[in-house]
Amino acid sequence: MTPGSSTPAPGGKPGNADQPLRVAIIGAGPAGFYAADHLLKQDDLNVEVDMFDRLPTPFGLVRHGVAPDHPKIKNVTKVFDRTAQNPKFRFFGNVTCGQHLTPADFRSYYHQIVYTVGAQTDRALGIPGEDLQGSHSATEFVAWYNGHPHYRDLKFDLSQPTVAVVGVGNVAVDVARILCRTVDELKETDIADYALEALAKSKVKQVVMLGRRGPAQAAFSFPELKELGKMDDAQVRVLPEEAELDDLTKKHLSETPDATAQKKVDLLQELAAAPDAGKSRDLAIRFLVSPTHITEKDGRVAGVDIVHNELYETDNGTMRPRATEKAEHFDCGLIFRSVGYLGVPLEGVPFHAKWGVIPNEKGRVTEEESHEPIVGTYCAGWIKRGPTGLIGTNKGDAIETVQCMLEDVKVGNVLKPEHPTADAAEQFIRQRQPAFFSYDHWRSLDEHEINLGKEAGRPRVKLTTVDSMLEALGK
Repeated sequence: MTPGSSTPAPGGKPGNADQPLRVAIIGAGPAGFYAADHLLKQDDLNVEVDMFDRLPTPFGLVRHGVAPDHPKIKNVTKVFDRTAQNPKFRFFGNVTCGQHLTPADFRSYYHQIVYTVGAQTDRALGIPGEDLQGSHSATEFVAWYNGHPHYRDLKFDLSQPTVAVVGVGNVAVDVARILCRTVDELKETDIADYALEALAKSKVKQVVMLGRRGPAQAAFSFPELKELGKMDDAQVRVLPEEAELDDLTKKHLSETPDATAQKKVDLLQELAAAPDAGKSRDLAIRFLVSPTHITEKDGRVAGVDIVHNELYETDNGTMRPRATEKAEHFDCGLIFRSVGYLGVPLEGVPFHAKWGVIPNEKGRVTEEESHEPIVGTYCAGWIKRGPTGLIGTNKGDAIETVQCMLEDVKVGNVLKPEHPTADAAEQFIRQRQPAFFSYDHWRSLDEHEINLGKEAGRPRVKLTTVDSMLEALGK
């Protein structure tokens, strides 16, 4: 039997006083914390959880994805903080899977491994001009203004008067709203200092969001849409003809009423009828249009060709857009793509490239060809199901995965690590990455950032490089 073999452990099962169930969670976002919390709440099982993240800081997209002007959403970290206070929980930040530790390493020290690494890249549009200078993913921009260390050095040409945002989901709305906020509004947030400085000099006057379906099918939430009407110096504009519902949508809503969709439509029609408020920036939301070509001048984005769409009903009753012969063009110097996220593969872990997820059955990772579950290996969150839902959606998703883990423990279907102790794992991690961050390190850094914020009259001033984080802790 080789160390860390994926063969069910014979005889005694881990999870008792003499041998705790040792679990490694790779990824410190919401899915990882929800999984840890459910594991640690098992009264009849002695569990120890070690959580790993490539960044020194925990909380994933709550820190680096939630818009800075949405502080209430970030309050969920208080729940995660309570989980982290459990003496059987440890955090190892600044540790990269595939660099400092490998899946084989985890199998040598843990009975079960859970991958909760999220979806770290974006879907492509697949149109000409997508790779021009001035064409960016929304993922990059969001990470940049939120102070993600891996994205802080990106540059965005905010001297352009018109910006296109492809997509009408909540992330697209966040991007558009941040571009339209005044510097005084942004000063009240924890937006990265360098982003605040760049946005203070912004020459952006118009943001155009492009949605390929109609107003009733828009993916943004009602609260996100409603918030757009409350910006200090930006007005939302909707073309009256694009706010009107087509006959097929009217039929669907009459047969299957959708109160949320109707609320969004009603508000969009109100916005379409609103008089000019005389504000300095415009946010236009377009519907039933798709970009077909990003045009260029001197090697950079100069405009977008768009085609108008119509909705049709598929055989299974869903509504899909298709292109018509009507087309138009508008000039813009900057474009952000926001049409969905994709997971990225981890070396040594199965991956479904087309779907951008780890192949699994209810969270049990499966072999790519045989589709058989891999003993002791699980996933949760976006890398499990794809980028759907809100932060809280990850709770039920993580619990489903943990239930499978608990079922496997009961029958002894776990890994048989050679070194199944907390001390052995920590010693090994120290050898591979001496500069790891513990949760106590994070709490010290958290306090430091909040104190910097108090000095600046802001809720927090984020440190945005790993070196500055290490320096703040004297590491």
